[in-house]
Amino acid sequence: MIKQTVRILVLVIAILSVGCQLEAQEPSLTTRWTADVTPETAHPEYPRPQLVRADWLNLNGLWQYALTGPDAAAPATYAGEILVPFPIESQLSGVQRRVNDEALWYQRTFTLPDAWAGQRVWLHFGAVDWESTVWVNGMELGTHRGGYDAFSFDLTDALTASGAQELLVKVLDPTDAGTQPRGKQVRRPESIWYTPTTGIWQTVWLEPVPETAIQDVALTPDLDTNTVAIAVTMDGPAADLTVQATVRADQTVVATEQTADAVDGQFTLTLPIEDPELWSPDSPFLYDVQIDLLNADQTPVDAVSSYFGMRKIALAHDDNGDLRLFLNDEPVFQLGLLDQGFWPDGLYTAPTDEALRYDIEVTRQLGFNTIRKHVKVEPERWYYWADKLGVLVWQDMPSGDLSAPSNQGEITRSADSAAQFELELQRLVESHRNHPSIIMWVPFNEGWGQYDTVRLTNWLKELDPTRLVNNTSGWNDQGAGDVQDIHSYPGPDAPAADSNRASVLGEFGGLGLPLSGHTWQAQANWGYREFGDADSLRASYADLITHLRQLIETRGLAAAIYTQTTDVEIEVNGMMTYNRAVIKMGAEAVHDINRVVYDPLPQRLALVPSSELEGTIWKYTTENPGDGWETADFDASGWAEGPGGFGLNESPLAMLRTEWREPELWLRRAFTLDTAEAYAPYLRVHHIEDAEIYLNGERIVWLPLSTPGYVEIPLKVSARALLQPGQNVLAVHVSKPSLGLPPAGAIQQYIDVGLYDMKPAAQ
Repeated sequence: MIKQTVRILVLVIAILSVGCQLEAQEPSLTTRWTADVTPETAHPEYPRPQLVRADWLNLNGLWQYALTGPDAAAPATYAGEILVPFPIESQLSGVQRRVNDEALWYQRTFTLPDAWAGQRVWLHFGAVDWESTVWVNGMELGTHRGGYDAFSFDLTDALTASGAQELLVKVLDPTDAGTQPRGKQVRRPESIWYTPTTGIWQTVWLEPVPETAIQDVALTPDLDTNTVAIAVTMDGPAADLTVQATVRADQTVVATEQTADAVDGQFTLTLPIEDPELWSPDSPFLYDVQIDLLNADQTPVDAVSSYFGMRKIALAHDDNGDLRLFLNDEPVFQLGLLDQGFWPDGLYTAPTDEALRYDIEVTRQLGFNTIRKHVKVEPERWYYWADKLGVLVWQDMPSGDLSAPSNQGEITRSADSAAQFELELQRLVESHRNHPSIIMWVPFNEGWGQYDTVRLTNWLKELDPTRLVNNTSGWNDQGAGDVQDIHSYPGPDAPAADSNRASVLGEFGGLGLPLSGHTWQAQANWGYREFGDADSLRASYADLITHLRQLIETRGLAAAIYTQTTDVEIEVNGMMTYNRAVIKMGAEAVHDINRVVYDPLPQRLALVPSSELEGTIWKYTTENPGDGWETADFDASGWAEGPGGFGLNESPLAMLRTEWREPELWLRRAFTLDTAEAYAPYLRVHHIEDAEIYLNGERIVWLPLSTPGYVEIPLKVSARALLQPGQNVLAVHVSKPSLGLPPAGAIQQYIDVGLYDMKPAAQ
């Protein structure tokens, strides 16, 4: 048998006369694991760590393949061999061809072990992109639609008594010609859109099961009650059977329980976990679970093993009153990497399990505690390593149906498109519910195929109340869910404050550095901002993180995701090169830079709060008050009072509370200090047109023109000296003298000001 590594080196396959148009490609970039891949070693690991049986048969390896017209019958001859589970477009498949409006056929035979006689046999597919129809020995088992979720068939009735069994799979995949979820796959890759994956791209395998078998196990830890709920679903009759669950911590039994009460084939148990060891990135402790299905006489019928982590994710206010993401009842800033999950040799499929683990290991070495898995769903073993290594995961739903957006930032999907999207989204949630690493669902990214956002967000919260939901990452926020998410390149930036949702930065950075010999193509690579060497890249990255820390302190930013883990095809903005050969800025250097985001937060003292969340009351007038209006002893008793911010009724800013249409506005706000000691005072301002700000009669800032949002302005030493014990006055003058009155409907003026101080955290 020819080794796959040899196939890659000599791959120049001629177009075969099978009535199809095939596009041959030369081998390109490889990884350190490429040479480890052979037909005998293609992903040999057990593929489902959350539901393990001792006996199974791996069907990865060399299969026959053919390409035909989409409606053609099964081929009589095949074009050659393909290495499963690598997509046909990849180097590691041994084919490396594009599929153009064709059906991709797979064929192989297998022989069942003698020890399996008398048992049922299930056939499992980790994932096939996108529509797959399966036959065994000529009997059609069924069709599955969905490119990211596992599916199974009971093939027992299709088996012959002995000898070789034939397995045949037909795959159709429209990629971006269809409306189905497909992430960043396109038929013509460019920019941020990548080479497609067609066909089998995760492990195919068999397992024997008894007549009544454990089909699914759902594990729901509850940190508030120190329990774990276990729901065990059966396939087959459940009468006169008992389920026993045993929980172990480091081989020591900590809880066990039995139940014989089944409702619609499902057994439910709740086990106490006394003094639980918590799961977190700093200590990713996992409990092992053994599930036994027992006869009336307590003899075993079936058994599976699984695991869970005792952890809780929630929104709560920190000591400064900011909404944060709380892990196990403690605020944890989530600094993560955007992870596309592409490989130069395997595309959607990592070359080996070691490679799959490596990306997560490097993420932790770099000082990140979070990964946003971007519009892709990984094999179960990726999430197993995320659980084991301790990383928080934001899980995107792969996007599709990229129709033109409506005026509301959403599209109108057809009934079929919406039904398929929601079916695959539900499968994603239900099949990954046991992973402690996943703490947030992200149904939409940047308006791609976005529709019915509020309904789907609320539905997700009902489907999985144990996790957070991000209604959309970037662009078209619809006001739902647990977080408000913006994208800012290179950034960073923070969303406007929201009283009900945490502020997160779903994407920023994208700093690019191409390294010769490690790129997908020789030229025309790109990043959101490009650099010529690692030193300048590192310096710019450090500036971003310094600014990020300021946003954490002053704007209540709760999480940030940097773009990205690796270069991907022509994108060179990764922490690593696409082939994972080089960590561009050095792991230790990045870790040291990132450390600052986790430092204890200073105490934010609101001397004069801004009006972003609640309207601060100001004295105000639109008539010139004369000299001395800004001083502490000025009599402003005749001025009107009203809550900030001030502006036009037509303004889209949610914090607008008092109308101001005249050319000028004067504001005063008195506040009291117990001491004149200041730590790091700053102004927080959003203004449109010229603004002057005074403290106790002295002008401390002049701000011409406008800001696109709220900005922080540190007070100079001379301004700090103006603060005094007792009463102080903050005063503001805003003017539009050159433009006159704005026309009705114009959005031209707004002012809101806050004054804060930052007391360092106690060491």
